[in-house]
Amino acid sequence: MASDGSGSRGLRRYLLTRLALAPLFLFTLLTTLFVLLRLAPGDPVIAALGGRASPERIERARQALGLDDPLFVQYGRYLADVVRGDFGQPITDPRTVTEIIATRFPATVELTVFALIVAVTLGVVVGAFAAQRRDTVFDIGGRLLGIVVYAAPVFWTGILAQLLFANQLDLLPTGNRLSARIVADAPTGFYLLDGIITVNGELFFGALEHLVLPGVTLGLLIGGVFIRMVRVNMLQTLRSDYVESARARGVIENRVLFHHAFRNALIPIITIMGLQAALLLGGAILTETTFSWPGLGSALVDFVRARDYAAAQGIATFFALVVFVVSLLIDVVNGIIDPRVRY
Repeated sequence: MASDGSGSRGLRRYLLTRLALAPLFLFTLLTTLFVLLRLAPGDPVIAALGGRASPERIERARQALGLDDPLFVQYGRYLADVVRGDFGQPITDPRTVTEIIATRFPATVELTVFALIVAVTLGVVVGAFAAQRRDTVFDIGGRLLGIVVYAAPVFWTGILAQLLFANQLDLLPTGNRLSARIVADAPTGFYLLDGIITVNGELFFGALEHLVLPGVTLGLLIGGVFIRMVRVNMLQTLRSDYVESARARGVIENRVLFHHAFRNALIPIITIMGLQAALLLGGAILTETTFSWPGLGSALVDFVRARDYAAAQGIATFFALVVFVVSLLIDVVNGIIDPRVRY
């Protein structure tokens, strides 16, 4: 009982500490982002509007964005706007950044969730069986696969996938989120979910067909980390005393692998999933650009190309907040399920 009480106090202390440090981490993250974007050379309004606007319009845009104010005033306004959920007003688009996020983010979520499912499935299957068959051809092949898919550039892999599966084999579309012939009745913006809600098979399968190629491409590249992590943790777990005890009792090998060893080896994978959130979003930006996927990542690239500083700052801030929240949730979940994570 004392041990349970001590463990409960340790978990409570860990969770309270993480939650107490969260505002400091968020403040540091937002400050770093603000400073880095302000280090960009040149005037953002002139860069975005160029020679297409009169000096009067440029001056009005500068005043509307508050760029004439001192830097510390701009910084305070930036933090206050983020707290209110206001991510700014683009220079080159009449919509607010918040409206753009609401329109484009569902596509990015569908892509990253699908890619994460592919990555975890690939990592668990290949990593577990590679650990079970250590130093065999299967193990060597699994390790090589993990190295290759992790090192391959996203855009290069995406182009090769388009050439093979779209142009040569004509199995999948090259890009976009949906065929032009399909009318998207999408109340939530998540096409797969909307296809189920509205009982629209054409919408569901059309969206899935377009999602497969970019989702699998991104999932394969992220899956390399999971392959190596699952393999290493499975090897350590398979050498533990309780696994050897299960084998000595005559438990069949597959049950030893998946019932005893696999569940304990999954604990570090949850932590890795949180760390991969940033990589997934970064990879999604390149994947969306390669496959003409109308998500928030491709919108960020478009604004950067247009040199729209205000819109790029707002979208980058939103991405940073998403990564922060996901990482915090993973830390909390990891602390709950893993008794070794305590203060």
